Amino acid sequence: MSQAASRIDLDTSLGYLLKQASSALHTSMEDVLRPLGMNITHYSCLELLAQRPGLSNSELARGAFVTRQSMNVLLHSLERDGIVTRPSRAETGRALPTELTAKGRAQLAAASAAVRGVEDRMKSDLSAAERTSFGDMLARCVTSLRTEGSA
Repeated sequence: MSQAASRIDLDTSLGYLLKQASSALHTSMEDVLRPLGMNITHYSCLELLAQRPGLSNSELARGAFVTRQSMNVLLHSLERDGIVTRPSRAETGRALPTELTAKGRAQLAAASAAVRGVEDRMKSDLSAAERTSFGDMLARCVTSLRTEGSA
């Protein structure tokens, strides 16, 4: 096989296109969250807590794709600002379950509307059927990459 044949064609590479889409999505989300005093990790943390109250620092970090240390810093800031509450001591083990406050829920509502606008713009050129199919295909790609022995 020639060296040229083993190269990735960036114009048709699905991985490269996904990275471009991810980068554009990230930039657009940061642009709408910044005026709200938030970033993507902050927003992700609030969204996770709204959907799964009581998550631990480690669970939030995994869900937001950041380190436990980064999430811990964020949680201390959110707690200080009255966005979340955590008990001073864990009932069992070491995990401190975190929950949104009323202020946190209000902040999340504004951020969710802004992020929804970005997602709506991102998929505006897709039909309803294409949106469904695209979501299904992306989910299958993630599953394939996470399945052991698929490499």
